Amino acid sequence: MNAALTEQRTGRPAGPVPLFRPVVRREFADAVREFLDSPGLLPVPVPTEDRADLAESVELAGRLYGALRQPHPLDVGIVLGAAHLPGGLAELARPFARTWADEEELADLAGFRARHGGSLLVVGRYDRLTLDPVRALLMATYRGPRHGLTLLSGRDDASVCWNVAKQYAEPALDVDALGLFTDTDRPPRLPGVQVFDDRDFERADIQAEILGTRWRRVGFQGHGKDDSVNLGEFTICGLNASAPAAPGLLGPRCAYGLPCYKPEDKLVPLNRVEAVELVLSACNSGPLADLALYDPKYQLLLNALDGPARTVVSAVSVHDSDRPENVAWMHGALVGADSVDTLNASLAGSHPYPAFMRFGLPGAPEDTPAPPAPADHRPDPLLLTAGTRLTAYLASDLLPHNHALRPRLTKLARKVDLWVARPTHLADQSPEQIEASLTADLQSLDHVITEQVAADPETELMNYPAYFGDRSSLDPDVREVTCHCGRPAQEFTRRGLLPHVLDTTCAVCMRCGDVTFRIPDSPALLAHAPDEVAQGGVLEVRATVTAARTGPVRLGLFVPTYLRGDTTVEPATTRLRLTGGRAEEVAFRVRFDPGTAPQAYYFTVLAVQDLAVSTARRHFGVVPRTT
Repeated sequence: MNAALTEQRTGRPAGPVPLFRPVVRREFADAVREFLDSPGLLPVPVPTEDRADLAESVELAGRLYGALRQPHPLDVGIVLGAAHLPGGLAELARPFARTWADEEELADLAGFRARHGGSLLVVGRYDRLTLDPVRALLMATYRGPRHGLTLLSGRDDASVCWNVAKQYAEPALDVDALGLFTDTDRPPRLPGVQVFDDRDFERADIQAEILGTRWRRVGFQGHGKDDSVNLGEFTICGLNASAPAAPGLLGPRCAYGLPCYKPEDKLVPLNRVEAVELVLSACNSGPLADLALYDPKYQLLLNALDGPARTVVSAVSVHDSDRPENVAWMHGALVGADSVDTLNASLAGSHPYPAFMRFGLPGAPEDTPAPPAPADHRPDPLLLTAGTRLTAYLASDLLPHNHALRPRLTKLARKVDLWVARPTHLADQSPEQIEASLTADLQSLDHVITEQVAADPETELMNYPAYFGDRSSLDPDVREVTCHCGRPAQEFTRRGLLPHVLDTTCAVCMRCGDVTFRIPDSPALLAHAPDEVAQGGVLEVRATVTAARTGPVRLGLFVPTYLRGDTTVEPATTRLRLTGGRAEEVAFRVRFDPGTAPQAYYFTVLAVQDLAVSTARRHFGVVPRTT
């Protein structure tokens, strides 16, 4: 930038010009016009009035970004709730799309897409990013044109303006660190990527590693809710202490004055992470506004958008991201590939829906490697042929038990078993069925299974959806169904790839996640209950069960490990004789101790028939007692 020209055009002393300029809201529109009229000469205005956290993020951004540039425009842009956004915001975002459409056009989505093909940008406050229209836009652009759907959003007007402003920034040349922190995998350590897994969490100060590095891209993978991602005893935290709480909305433990469920000195505030791109690879890390579990004050996505990150990648719902996605993402990060396109392509063989969403403009096509082809988890036919033959050789009497080939065949068979699975977690195989005395054995075993699950819901048998699913291929027939919460859901089946792998059917709702699992031709379940129950109260549960065939069905209900000491389930298990194909109801009651911690929980109803276990999971919240 020419310092003399800067002084002549602006009247300010020559010298380094900051990339962002905090302004009060009433000055924002005029400051935007000045910025757009003087390309490359003025900083991008950001309304930080009454937002000390955004002012701090502006300072952090000064350490990440080294220059301003004109972003590559997407094909079509649309602003949600434009009349209620600050003046100047639409003008600041206008260079981000070649064509801008009116929000009213979304009423006819098919017509909208026919008129406006290509990549799509949606700008709007988080409260406008709801199931309708975003779900339809996600589905319409999934596996469509390059980069599909892109969003620019924030918790309020100032946050939206900040996220639009960040799109003009170019990372500083020395900001090149790539990192992956995972609590669910031990991926290979690729040169150029700093990898931390559960072993490192025991011996390193992960908080210092995250907050002490300026990241070009960093990914966090672990279990959690939409307010947190667990990394051992460390926790990526979504709480923005300066954001107002929304009265009446459910919050995590800290919302009720209780200590965090993890050590508070090991929390990592997401809005203070210095990263150009943040990847939140945890289920529901970025739910749509009307599907969120917790008050926006505590949400990971919004806290990330409040921070200095120009791009935030979050999961709109549940997903099976694991070793394949970690490896694909690391390879992509090393060459500058788009994270959302890479992750969704890797998961395309497991899910019929986009798992990740992009907040922040993608790079120009000429600067970004082409996205990989959608993954197909059906292995090469030769591998299946080898597996079939190995099974025949080892399960039959063709080869004597002491034949010299048997050790080698056994070793290869174990490899084939791993190769046909997505390389995630291992589980024990299901026991073989015995033909003799089948009916009596089935009833006896169903009883044993039900009682074992009631005593230990984490028993290996209950991992059947993951075990079978990882060794399966997605059936292209996807059915639109209704979740027990009343919202739309998708039901799909994964077909087993080997004789000992059963097909599994799953229903996924963007609000409730993977709500039901079952094996085809086994009982179908739905669970109904109030959304909230008071401390010391009773949750009345109605389970609707449709037996696959007429005969006895065992049923039960359990809650998570951390809730069992505070609850009593009545009855824990029960046995009913049901008519095949007819929906019937069974009632359960869950009693809560007065000291149960207020927060979100879930329960699971199970039905067992003919060795098949069907489950339905339902979320609810425990709230403080009213006096």
